[in-house]
Amino acid sequence: MSEKANNFPPLPRFIPLKPCFYQDFENEIPDLHRTTAKRLYSLWMLNSITLGVNLIGCMAWLIGGGSATNFGLAFLWLILFTPCSYVCWFRPVYKAFRSDSSFNFMAFFFTFTAQLVISIIQAVGIPGWGVCGWIATIGFFGKSVGAAVVMLIPTIMFTAVAVLSFVALIKVHRFYRGAGGSLGKAQEEWTTGAWKNSQQAAQNAAQGAMTPNDPRYSATPNYGYSNQM
Repeated sequence: MSEKANNFPPLPRFIPLKPCFYQDFENEIPDLHRTTAKRLYSLWMLNSITLGVNLIGCMAWLIGGGSATNFGLAFLWLILFTPCSYVCWFRPVYKAFRSDSSFNFMAFFFTFTAQLVISIIQAVGIPGWGVCGWIATIGFFGKSVGAAVVMLIPTIMFTAVAVLSFVALIKVHRFYRGAGGSLGKAQEEWTTGAWKNSQQAAQNAAQGAMTPNDPRYSATPNYGYSNQM
């Protein structure tokens, strides 16, 4: 079988760029983890949409007499943190569920904890940070009620993202510890290079790769190996 073509992000054909990742929940993620993986993906989507709505809120903030710095930083939050959050925490947990990789679970816990802290800061809304959080929004009601109402929408969304991120972190951590995962296991996987081997095994199983002249492979498909996914 030929190598599967990348399908994410699903870019329009007129854009001269190609997708960077291959993502297939139905075929790559085991049934036990598929729902959780999809919910984490939905959380990433919600966070990205919130950053877009925050840009609109900061525009209303600017029109109502706020600083242009907030609008500029809001644009930076959107174009920087949307792809970075996907690469830094969603891809690790996707690969962790796909190949049962302790190393990728640890990478997810580290980066997603940082994501949670950022979400809390965004919900708080320190003025001058480019986010329409509670402090900035409540403080602007005395200057422009209309702009503050628009700012209130991303504020609520940031709060929801922070709460959902905390719940998601707790659930994934409980699952990982309940399955016998630990920091020592992740370190061992890193030292021995098993995290690379698990990714290669996942690719080989997905592609149905076989070497007929290699005595390690038999003429009969090795379904047991594939089930380790």
